[in-house]
Amino acid sequence: MPVTATQADLEIYRRELTGYCYRMLGSAFEADDAVQETMLRAWKNADSFEGRSSLRSWLYKIATNVCLDALRGEKRRALPMDLGPSSPPLESLLRPWPAEDVWVTPIPEVTVMPEHGDPAEIAALRDSVRLAFVTAVQHLPARQRAALILCEVLKLPATEAAQVLDSSVASVNSALQRARATLAELPDHQRPSEVEPENAELLERYVDAFQRYDMKALLALIHEDAVMTMPPFELWLQGNIDITAWMVQPTASTCAGSVLVPVRANGVQAFGQYKPDRAGGYQPWGLQVHEATDGKFSRFTWFLDTGALFPLFGLPPHLDEKP
Repeated sequence: MPVTATQADLEIYRRELTGYCYRMLGSAFEADDAVQETMLRAWKNADSFEGRSSLRSWLYKIATNVCLDALRGEKRRALPMDLGPSSPPLESLLRPWPAEDVWVTPIPEVTVMPEHGDPAEIAALRDSVRLAFVTAVQHLPARQRAALILCEVLKLPATEAAQVLDSSVASVNSALQRARATLAELPDHQRPSEVEPENAELLERYVDAFQRYDMKALLALIHEDAVMTMPPFELWLQGNIDITAWMVQPTASTCAGSVLVPVRANGVQAFGQYKPDRAGGYQPWGLQVHEATDGKFSRFTWFLDTGALFPLFGLPPHLDEKP
């Protein structure tokens, strides 16, 4: 008797497929489109699924082909530190990158993380959607990227990954070796680092210091070699001295008096930042997605496309008062 897949069967895998497509494509919006296309192709061909492989593997094969098609001939997504050297904290250097679709974008955690599961496995999945990891794998050719994610993130055996990629086990193992070598050769500021479990005390101190706009207190929370980026601007900063100096520049200083609204993004506690609105209340300024190691912040990322990102994260378009 033929085995078919129902719509309910397919929907079970939506979150993990979204995580996979996000790691491949580096964009929450493109990942959603890719999963929609995967589900459409799967539904149209549900009668042809005969159970010769697992439904999960079959869906990953479709999703991989969708992602490889999307990546054909496209420039890779990145963050500013992947495209040039750091800059001094000078407002005159603040200019947007010409291309609008070059940046890695954040993704709401709820769209990619399982509701339940083994705590260790969930922690590993969170690490694999962090901005540092997602940005680093964009340096890899598409098939190497897929092999690395399938084998090292999703823990598929090489034989199953080979079926997904329409390849041989030897080719998958070779792709893995090349991918690991490429990532190992990245500069320190582009390479994903080990992260500690979420530090509630550090986050509380950060929110308090930022909302008071206390540069001395913030300086103590930031690693000396930390990096700060602000897509869509190409300028990026390195070092806690330059980062805090930037925050009191004329434009950046308009963030004084901001309020932070917590959200979950890319496996970490993130914040929607609202700065004071001259007309009253608070207006959206940026989505902060930061990473910490060894008790201090090592990466600061402000995503300033609030028109697209705040609705994605369920953040209101304006605050009339402090939450």
